[in-house]
Amino acid sequence: MKNITVIGAGTMGNGIAHTFAQSGFNVSLVDISQENIDRGLGTISKNLDRMIAKERITEADKSATLGNITTFLDLKTGVAQADLVVEAATENVDLKLKIFSEMDEFAPADCILSTNTSSISITQIAAVTNRPEKVIGMHFMNPVPIMKLVEIIRGYSTSDEVTTTIMELSKQLGKTPTEVNDYPGFVANRILMPMINEAIETLYNGVAGVEEIDTVMKLGMAHPMGPLQLADFIGLDVCLSILNVMHDGFKNPKYAPCPLLVNMVMAGKKGVKSGEGFYDYSESRKAEKVSASFK
Repeated sequence: MKNITVIGAGTMGNGIAHTFAQSGFNVSLVDISQENIDRGLGTISKNLDRMIAKERITEADKSATLGNITTFLDLKTGVAQADLVVEAATENVDLKLKIFSEMDEFAPADCILSTNTSSISITQIAAVTNRPEKVIGMHFMNPVPIMKLVEIIRGYSTSDEVTTTIMELSKQLGKTPTEVNDYPGFVANRILMPMINEAIETLYNGVAGVEEIDTVMKLGMAHPMGPLQLADFIGLDVCLSILNVMHDGFKNPKYAPCPLLVNMVMAGKKGVKSGEGFYDYSESRKAEKVSASFK
């Protein structure tokens, strides 16, 4: 397995492309927007520069990594030679089903199709293809070049051979793959999102402020980042989407998103990506509490 196609040049997609390219794979990075591709390549270049500054890699390593990446605006061409496709588009089920249907049509018959979804059913995605045994979840963590975990999610029809192949491939990337079964939220987000949602409920109910809640979890529970700050970095829209998937999948009210989260997303306050969430990420880049007017 040498040729990897990554669909989507956003935060997760460019991180996945970076990781494969740095490990010596030929990477085809596909996006519908040249602007997105340019931004993604810029992010990869900046992240490589940080690694150079920390003396983890050399300038030659950076050049080799960037040289391993080819970009495409057309999915058909981008997947034509792929041994593995990793889809990292927006966390939207209809979009993912459309992409997988197209990938199934244009990718080689022996190509494995994977998705970086953090919550959507692998079985549902696989059902729109003619190769459900070759469809699997590869849920990378953000930031991809740094975080070691990859959740490997088996759909109902995913073969043992494909699972073993992807587990071994993840190890080649220097990652620690962990196999889980296909239920809403998998393991990571089934545990993480209710915690984040409860932190938002705690704020919504006036128990404590943003910084106070995060301080309790960082100092009291040894979390490297408080749940509200983490939600900002994940994207509040993404958190809302995952909670909705779990709420719909389990029909359990404990997964219902907090009204404050819903209101913030509707108001365009999505966290780091929008410049404001529970903290302010505007020009000063200093974390400041957002007005409680979202209640």
